[in-house]
Order: sequence, then structure tokens, then C-alpha cells
Amino acid sequence: MARVKPLSELIEDCIGPAFAAQGFASSDILAAWPDIVGARLAGACQPVKLEWPRRARRDAEGRPEPGTLVIRVEGAFALELQHLAPIVIQRVNAHYGWACIGKIAMRQDRLHRAARRPAQRPLDPARRGEVALAVSRIEEEPLREALDRLGIAVVATGAP
Repeated sequence: MARVKPLSELIEDCIGPAFAAQGFASSDILAAWPDIVGARLAGACQPVKLEWPRRARRDAEGRPEPGTLVIRVEGAFALELQHLAPIVIQRVNAHYGWACIGKIAMRQDRLHRAARRPAQRPLDPARRGEVALAVSRIEEEPLREALDRLGIAVVATGAP
């Protein structure tokens, strides 16, 4: 029987070539960006690509020469990011454990943000009780919990 693969392995296989075309070895810099630079900086800038030097020179340890991280930044925040560039470089290099970034190039543009979910309405206790009663006869606990979450979501959206 085949081993069940985590979704992260499957996604990396699918989007890995697209990230490689932008100079990223993997998608982890994009996923970990808020952890690397902090929530405040992540809200105003995003990594776009990593440009490596044309000539592949290596240091004494065999590592390639540091690259340039291209960052998309919103309007007026570019000036502040310019002052914070050494800190961002230090944090990215610390995340990877070696000096992979030597400088930052900024591109002013809008950030691509995921759509925000609308605020969830408060759930009527009577409707919550109906959901609990409907799933109470299910013996398998994981299935019962999953159906309970689904029922709550359906009731919260106001669907009949």
C-alpha cells in the first residue's frame, strides 16, 4: 500500500518549478515571510524573486555568492524599508543559516493579498442545539466532530 503523503509535499512538487523560475529554491520564504520579517513588515512588502549573480562564484565554504532579493513594497513604505534593509537581510540569512542574500531591490507596487473572510455572525443557541442533536447519534468521534463543524458552518451562513 502506498504511503500517504502530506499535502505540503504535493504542493511543493506542483509549484516548485514556478518558484525555481523566480530564483527561489522552495516556497518556504513566501510561506514564512511574516515569521522572518515580522507581521508589520510582511503587511507592507512581499518577496517577488531572488536574483543570483550571472557568474557562479563560490566562497571558501563552497557556497554561491549572495543574491539580490527583489521585494514588492507599497508606496511610501519603500523609504522605511530602505532603512530597514540591513535588518531584513540579516533576518532572511538567519532563517536560511547562511549569507544567501547580499542586497535588496525594491519594486513599488500593490501587494497581492488574500481576500479576507467576512466576520462570522453570532450563532443562535437554539440552532447550535439542533446541530448537536443531529450529530449526537454518530458513534465515530472524528466523523461526529467533522459533521458538527460542518453543521455549525452551514447554520452560521444562514443557509436553510
